[in-house]
Amino acid sequence: MLSARERAAQRVLTPAVYDYYSGGSGDGSTIAEERCLWGDVRFVPRVLRDVSSVSTRVTVLGSDVAGPAMLAPTAAHVLAHPDGEVATARAAKAANCLLVLSMRSSTRLEDVAAAAGPWWQQVYILGDRGISDEVARRAAAAGARALVLTVDTPYLAGRTSTLPSCPTGVVAELDGRDPADLRLAQSPSAVAADIQRLTRVSGLPVVVKGVLRGDEAVRCLDAGAVAVIVSSHGGRQMDGVIPVHEALREVLDTVGDRCEVYVDGGIRSGRDVLRAVAIGARAVLLGRPVLWGLAVGGSAGVRDVLLTMHAELNEALGLAGCTSCDDAGADIVRWPRRY
Repeated sequence: MLSARERAAQRVLTPAVYDYYSGGSGDGSTIAEERCLWGDVRFVPRVLRDVSSVSTRVTVLGSDVAGPAMLAPTAAHVLAHPDGEVATARAAKAANCLLVLSMRSSTRLEDVAAAAGPWWQQVYILGDRGISDEVARRAAAAGARALVLTVDTPYLAGRTSTLPSCPTGVVAELDGRDPADLRLAQSPSAVAADIQRLTRVSGLPVVVKGVLRGDEAVRCLDAGAVAVIVSSHGGRQMDGVIPVHEALREVLDTVGDRCEVYVDGGIRSGRDVLRAVAIGARAVLLGRPVLWGLAVGGSAGVRDVLLTMHAELNEALGLAGCTSCDDAGADIVRWPRRY
């Protein structure tokens, strides 16, 4: 069932743009599951705890932010609103949330950086690694605090819809080039050594996104990553993968306290945020809800999504008997027996 905000976005977006944002890969099993998967995690609230003062604030890789809901890297915001990623960045700054800018942004990263609060730059390893390196260098120069290397796209999976015609804007090297040029596509030859190379060329810490296995998370950390994002790419890459909350538990059990772990996929409410935090995620990433907010209300619409998410989280923390995200532990959630 679609949320009220998504239904409103569907009414204002062209069918092609809505289908691109909402669509998945394969037969759509992963994306269908993500619409309701966090509901499998049930709360077991504590009682008789003093929750007269509750805070959602957290520190994410050294950045003090209003809460654990971050903005995931999503492509081509100008298709949702004329102000594109700049509108999204302004909203993130106003809500004191961390923004992750997509390498497939429709706005130049320097323009986004000028409007943003704390932000990270997402990168792919492209067929032309020099372009990936240029994105990393320019992001560092513009004030990005980290790079997010997406690793689950050696090539794009077959999808139900394709990206409508849209300007590119991250770096000049992507503008005016033939979209069919394989040097601009994700490289199937990306390897773990690319993590360290990106660190060298940018001087920034590298967070790896798209990990669904504990052993692969460890391999990324051993190769130089400072944190990992458990993600199914919004159901847009390998279809039929395990639920992200199950993968999150495995990754956390395997990496222990070596790094912060974040999760991306299907987060639709502050209660979902609490579920993820209680399992052990340091933060979550929001993808489609941000796009729906942008489509409906521009920067104010995105800000409303973020403030609502953290207001719901604040309430859920108190009702669960927790005073902060750090106070929320695995004792307040349960899973169905099949997990």
